[in-house]
Amino acid sequence: MKRIAAWLKKQNKYLLVGLIMTGLAVALGLLSLVWTPYSPTAMSSAERFHAPSFRHLFGTDNFGRDIFSRVMQGIGTTVTVSTAIVIISAGAGILVGAVTGYFGGILDEAIMRITDAVNSFPSILLALVVISIMGSGKQNVILSLGIVFAPSYVRIVRSEFIRLRDADYIMRARLMGVSKWRILFVHILPNIFSVFWVSVTIGFNNAILAESGMSYLGVGVQPPDASLGKMLSDAQGYLGRAPWYALAPGLTIVWIVLGFSLLSEGIRRGAISGKREVE
Repeated sequence: MKRIAAWLKKQNKYLLVGLIMTGLAVALGLLSLVWTPYSPTAMSSAERFHAPSFRHLFGTDNFGRDIFSRVMQGIGTTVTVSTAIVIISAGAGILVGAVTGYFGGILDEAIMRITDAVNSFPSILLALVVISIMGSGKQNVILSLGIVFAPSYVRIVRSEFIRLRDADYIMRARLMGVSKWRILFVHILPNIFSVFWVSVTIGFNNAILAESGMSYLGVGVQPPDASLGKMLSDAQGYLGRAPWYALAPGLTIVWIVLGFSLLSEGIRRGAISGKREVE
């Protein structure tokens, strides 16, 4: 036990706890793709509003559906949508931020003014405007939020490329005749990941909250797909009769967001301690 306690003391507790919390959530979401205790869409008028029990861990809803099965499917939907949003926004951020940060010039100024304009609006409000034009649905939520969150990554990547483009090892690479694109994506890009991964984990938080909020408002993921935000919206009319109906999806959202918050803090602290060791 002393060895275990000593090992834990040396570890990054934020990272460990964050990995455990997010890992459990992702595992449940992946498991829902192949198995759930009950069918998430199966209704039963005889089992409406059953309280949590060994048979139904989170109880049942107003249609007699098993809430635990729907939460599992909702986690899978939320994680899938959030991952797609982060891939789109972070990918665009890396490409645009790298080019503008390294080359600068008029293109850099124009893109920075566009990102300033986008960032001046609340992300959810801007996403709702895009959704109102494109229509609701999972694909449109992914595309709209991916576009809305991209400017944040552009700014982060751009600032790191500006910081590193005149470093000694980059100057030597230029003198050796290394191509600009190789310098961008082979010499500079790997050195910004310590900062970038923190932004990605925070981006997961933002994507999860945004997707849940839009589904809560009825413009996000649509039935028959289960969504934690939509479940929370459906449950608000039954808070007095079946409080577990709202608690299950609500606490699940809190669990996932807290897990990614701890994960991002753990990565940040790990990057800081790594820099100290190098120094």
